[in-house]
Formats: sequence, C-alpha cells, structure tokens
Amino acid sequence: MLKALISGLLSVAVSISVISTGHAEEKPQLNVYNWSHYIAENTVSDFEKSTGINVTYSLYDSNEMLEGKLLAGRSGFDVVVPSSYFVPNQIKAGVYEELDKSRIPNWQNLDPILMEKLEAFDPGNRYTIPYMWGTSGIGYNVEKVKAVLGDDAPLDSWDLILNPENAEKLSSCGIAILDDPMDVLASIMVYQGKDPNSKNPKDWQAAGDHLAKIVPHIRYFSSSQFVDGLASGEICAAIAYSGGTLQASELGKKDGINIRYYIPKEGATVWYDVLAMPKDAMNKESAYQFLNYILEPQVTADISNYVAYANANRKATPLVDDVMRNNDGIYPSEARLNSLFVVKSPNKKIVRTVTRAWNRAKTANKS
Repeated sequence: MLKALISGLLSVAVSISVISTGHAEEKPQLNVYNWSHYIAENTVSDFEKSTGINVTYSLYDSNEMLEGKLLAGRSGFDVVVPSSYFVPNQIKAGVYEELDKSRIPNWQNLDPILMEKLEAFDPGNRYTIPYMWGTSGIGYNVEKVKAVLGDDAPLDSWDLILNPENAEKLSSCGIAILDDPMDVLASIMVYQGKDPNSKNPKDWQAAGDHLAKIVPHIRYFSSSQFVDGLASGEICAAIAYSGGTLQASELGKKDGINIRYYIPKEGATVWYDVLAMPKDAMNKESAYQFLNYILEPQVTADISNYVAYANANRKATPLVDDVMRNNDGIYPSEARLNSLFVVKSPNKKIVRTVTRAWNRAKTANKS
C-alpha cells in the first residue's frame, strides 16, 4: 500500500514537472504596434534570434487609431509608437507605464539636447523614448508636376498643393494628403499666415474650410500609402513625411521616377515619434528588452538608414549613411530648422474643433 502511494505521488510529481517544464519552454512573447514602413527589414527577426522572444508586429495608419485602442483599455500591445503631441493627454489618461530606466542600459545613448526638448511633452522623460523624428512637407514627382504646372511651379511653397487652382490641375496626375488632422490643419494655418498652435477655434475652423476647397481634387488621405503612390507614379504630389518621401525616391529610381521632397518656405511641422509601454502590457520584461535593443547604436542606425528618418541616438548618428546625413530634408540646415515648428498638445476644446473641421472637410462635395 505504501509502495503504491509513493509510486502514485512520484507519478503526480513527474506529471507536474512535465507540465511545469512545458510552460517554461514556451517562448516569451512581445506585441508591437507601429506605423507602416517604419522599421528596418531585419530589426524584428534579429531581435527574435538574439533573445528568443516571439514578436507579433502589427501596423496602424494614424495616431487616432492607436489612441482609440489605448483609451479603450486592454490594448493587447506591449510597445507602441505614438507621435509626441498625442503623448501629454495620453499620460494624463494613465495609459502608459512609467519606465524603469535601470532596465534600459542603452538609455545613455540618447541625445540629451533632444531629450530636453521632448520634456515639453513628457516632463522628466518618464514614459517615453524618442524613436525617429522628421518633418512634414511636400513630396512630388519632378517631371509630372512640371508637365502640369510648367517650369514656374511653386516648388518652394505650400501653394503647390494648398492653392485650389494648382490642386485642381494636379488632380490629373494625383494628389495625396497625410491622414493627420493636427499636422495638416496646422500647416494650412502657417500657409494662411496664422499661428499653427492657435488657441482660437475659429482659426482651426478656417483651416478646415480651406482644406474643403481642395478635397475634391485629392485622390486619398493616408499616412503611408503615399510612399508607394509616389514611387509607382500613381500620384505626382503629396503632403508627406520627409522619410516616407525619401523611401519613395529610392523605390522610384529603378523605374526612372524622380521624386523629391522640400520644406515649404512658409514653415513646416517637425515631429517626434516615441516608444512607450502601455500600462496594460502583458509582456513587460520582453518590452524592456526590445526598448533596450532598439537603442543599440547599430540597430538605431539600421532603422534610420532603412526608413530615411533622423534618430535621437547620438551614438548612432555617425553610423547613418552620408547620403542621409547630408540631405537637408532629413537633417535640416540651421536656416531650415528656424522655419520649423512643433505642434503642441492642444486643449480638449481645440481637439473637438479639429476633429469636426477635419471630418467636415474630408466629406466636402461628397454625396
């Protein structure tokens, strides 16, 4: 009887051990939510190989899409990449984990000057890590635009797209606009000679009214589709991100398509995208490993070289391709920097006004 009891207990112990070992052998997981066209081809696979962590990598196309998931709770993601001007309200809403910097040794690689600037959105740099930064301006197909508007096309001004007469003419070869309400409407206000961070709702409404005048000539609104659109010749002009346009330029070269990017003389937005960990992240240890991995100088440089955006890693900058570092659209000169502005986090009244103005403009002249 005693032998049978001992044998039974040993059998149970073995079963528990097998079950326990089975669980231990399961790969740790990580769920990342990022913009499309926004990481090097080998970044995730190399991270998986070096850590044994299995990554599920999902894409979104607007800050609003990301924010909706974060505010709803149980987002299902461990690392996300919001734009900086969305961060203050998201921090207030309590959606992010305060980062333990002792678990991110490569934090020391970050540029202290840029970190100080980002404190305007995240005081003390408590919740976010700068990822990439760039500008929003005009991307265009040199031959097609000149064929439509002639050699006198206003290539140094927002007038190229924001003038309804020019937009109507360019509609024959295709125009796209970023699906980014704050960015686009702030740019229109600069074009109108107004403060891009105006606290007057009427200024934002007027910007929306102006957008409505060119909407009938716009092929689509997207913060990622313009890359392939420019590269393939599907569109000839876009209000676009700097790096995305350079990606399009590289892709278009093989087909002889000449794509260029410029920062309009009236001014343009400079933006920062940051890495953050949702409060409800299920795999925080994996998230910390990923955040630290991204800050490896060579990893950061590889991402910059692939996505064509500047980064905030001072040790990575020397590893960025010369072509990029010498490109005024990617690393603007001091003169260009002086014309750039940051879109600050607006109050709730302005956010509501922007949402209404944007939605009204996008549905203009549509049945």
